[in-house]
Amino acid sequence: MISFFSRTREATSLAVQWSSPKPIRWRIVCAWLSFYNALLAAWNDEYRIAALIKLMYHLAAREDGVSAVYEAKSRLVNEYLQTEIGFGRYQIQLFLLTGLGWAADNIWLQGVAIILPQIQKELNPSRVEFTTLSLYVGLILGATTWGVLADLVGRKLSFNITLFIAGVFGVAAGGSNNFTTLGALVACLGFGALFLEHVPRSHQWLLTLLSGWWALGQLLASLVAWPLIGNFSCEDASFCPKDSNMGWRYTFYTLGGVTLVMWIMRYVVFDLQESSKYLIARGRDEEALEVLQRIAAKNGKTLTLTLSQLQSVSGTVPTSQSSKLSTAQILVKAVSSFSFSHVTPLFSTRRLAINTTLTILIWGLIGLAYPLFNGFITLYLTTQVKDSDGSVSTTYRNYSIISVLGVPGSVIACLVVDWTRKNPGKFSLGGRKLTMAISTALTGIFLYLFTTSTTNAAVLGYSCASGLTQNAMYGVLYAYTPEVFPAPHRGTGDALCSAFNRITGILAPAIKIVTTNADGSASSGTANGPIFVSATLFIVASVLMLLLPIETAGKAAL
Repeated sequence: MISFFSRTREATSLAVQWSSPKPIRWRIVCAWLSFYNALLAAWNDEYRIAALIKLMYHLAAREDGVSAVYEAKSRLVNEYLQTEIGFGRYQIQLFLLTGLGWAADNIWLQGVAIILPQIQKELNPSRVEFTTLSLYVGLILGATTWGVLADLVGRKLSFNITLFIAGVFGVAAGGSNNFTTLGALVACLGFGALFLEHVPRSHQWLLTLLSGWWALGQLLASLVAWPLIGNFSCEDASFCPKDSNMGWRYTFYTLGGVTLVMWIMRYVVFDLQESSKYLIARGRDEEALEVLQRIAAKNGKTLTLTLSQLQSVSGTVPTSQSSKLSTAQILVKAVSSFSFSHVTPLFSTRRLAINTTLTILIWGLIGLAYPLFNGFITLYLTTQVKDSDGSVSTTYRNYSIISVLGVPGSVIACLVVDWTRKNPGKFSLGGRKLTMAISTALTGIFLYLFTTSTTNAAVLGYSCASGLTQNAMYGVLYAYTPEVFPAPHRGTGDALCSAFNRITGILAPAIKIVTTNADGSASSGTANGPIFVSATLFIVASVLMLLLPIETAGKAAL
């Protein structure tokens, strides 16, 4: 009898833990299972455990849009990542390689913005802004394609092929006479998804630090362009022929070569593993365990998790038959089974639907706000101050300084992003939502102040301040977004956010076209129009961030 009541308390505690965020009907079921578990306890411990696991996890799907079996396995993997595998050599190398992807992403975003004045002089298009427009069309295709494929065929393939495409076509674009196809060459922004899934809970703040690579990508692009465009372009001429305007081509050759080197490093220097959680979601438990064992060995650790333990969660029986599939088989199976099954779970409950909708909307607002200022920042730096010399060298020098100041933004975000509120009833800094809301609001304020600048020092100062807060904002947002989506649908969730971000970004060159002449000239009030819109959108986005119902600080990603 003592054993009966002891096990009743044990099971009831477990049921309350699992059922606390659930509707009342789920709590009733959990209470019934607690009593059922206690009865079984006096009969057979082994049968009790198996029956409880099967009933608890097969009875209903979770509110966060994942299957009950997947959640159980994911929590088991998270526990072993935290306690046995830990943070070691593999995660450090993965951080570096993922960072290279983020850097490459911004290299091409900033690279296109940097060369616009030279394209105007050489190719003389009717509107040079159409170059940015074509870029964003390609970004939409890349964001949706690679994000969805990450959930269908795995993170590893999508993770590697994007850099190769960007590098090859980036070099090719340097020798072309138009940039219509350039938009299709930029990889999607989903590089943090894979990194997240093999990082223990205690080190998931490194996702925020990844945004430092974004700033490094911008810095690299500006440092490459500064000497090349400055020395191989026409300073004042309205028309600059190809022979005298090779600077932007040399810039693209260099950036394309750097991107290809990054891609080679992923194969030669580092043995990238597939996401174990992706494999679990696809029912490939044996391969998932092999991945975890290789990661543990890389870190010099021993993994005690067995296949029988992993499969006992779903009640399946281990089999000696290998379930490995070739890349071709994976592609065929993925295409044949494609559906919206990865989209609907993101809206499966009211709470998750609200959070998903707000997250996508936030990405959309920032997708328009960011390029409205940063996509044409070289023009603003040149025209904001009337007595500025406007030289190429001065413009790219200031641009490089702004890029340097973006790196500390990631560090600052890392310091506060995992602070949780010890007393929910009192206001305190910390957490994902509040950190990114404050940094986003500050970005809008600094952009408003930028429009009032009349000196070189003020223009540079407010630009640096906004660069710092923008990078902090992006760092937290990039960490929050994949964390809030469960791994089976994480790539799709990221794809929806990234696609909407790019779709709204298309409006940025349209607004720029409306507010400026074809030669880029505009009155002072009109020229500040895009900046006012950008600042307002940042402020609105910060308010929506505070309304997000889900906080992920201090929690392990599923």
